[in-house]
Amino acid sequence: MTAPAQTPSPGFVAAVLMPAVFVFLWSTGFIGAKLGLPYAEPMTFLALRFALVVAILAPLALLMRAPWPDRAADVGHIAIVGVLLHGVYLGGVFAAISLGVEAGTAALIVALQPILTAILAGPVLGERVSLRQWIGFFLGLAGVFLVVYRKLDQGLGTPEGMALAVMALFGITIGTLYQKRFCTQMDLRTGNAIQFAAAAVALGVIAFAIETREITWSGEFVFALGWLVLVMSIGAITLLMILIRQGAASKVSSLFFLVPASTALIAWPLFGETFGPAAIAGMVLVTVGVAMVNLGGQRPARRAAG
Repeated sequence: MTAPAQTPSPGFVAAVLMPAVFVFLWSTGFIGAKLGLPYAEPMTFLALRFALVVAILAPLALLMRAPWPDRAADVGHIAIVGVLLHGVYLGGVFAAISLGVEAGTAALIVALQPILTAILAGPVLGERVSLRQWIGFFLGLAGVFLVVYRKLDQGLGTPEGMALAVMALFGITIGTLYQKRFCTQMDLRTGNAIQFAAAAVALGVIAFAIETREITWSGEFVFALGWLVLVMSIGAITLLMILIRQGAASKVSSLFFLVPASTALIAWPLFGETFGPAAIAGMVLVTVGVAMVNLGGQRPARRAAG
């Protein structure tokens, strides 16, 4: 007699579905940018988005009685991380897409973040980088160069836009290292509120300096703004925290190398973005390179002097 099929436990389903949902949600950040940017300039769009996030997070942190930093220096460190992670990173991505860089290409460029972080962690955090990770680094660089060269040759994007995407890459990389160095004790609830507030001020200043700050309140813009505020800035970040707290911290970074392919798959039917054979080869190189860095068994960091 055949044994009845066992129903998967809720824990097993969550362990399988949550990482997949996270990759999808993170990918939609690039899609939301492209959907909303025709109706608002990039810094104006982001400053409004961040202000709305703070308007939600700050009261929630107060209601939950989350601890706020005691020292002004800690607030300063958290604010710097916010400017780097949200201001420079997202500001660069949104500005790049506004200059014609495709969402999938922007996602691919910033997908080098785990590689660049691992390489810079050597001199910054005293961590040793293995030969396998160096190989992954050069594979990733070669893949991005192949995609960028091909897209520019096709007139998809501008050199300025690609440079802004690279700036975004360095923003998230330096911000990640800075947070690891100075903000390890940060409460995620109050810390995120401070980070988004700092980024909102920084990009708001830029918007007043160089943009018209005009917004066309179309249905697409309202949907993109709502999605980026609620689903991305709050939902995806919360899901990331849940994954880490469930003991998946060592695996979460490996999820990010799935984002470019996921973004490209979503952007294809929505915006008609396609990747030819050369660009696909570049994406494969980047994916392999990031996987080698993330899964390469980086050695523990040496304790810093002082």
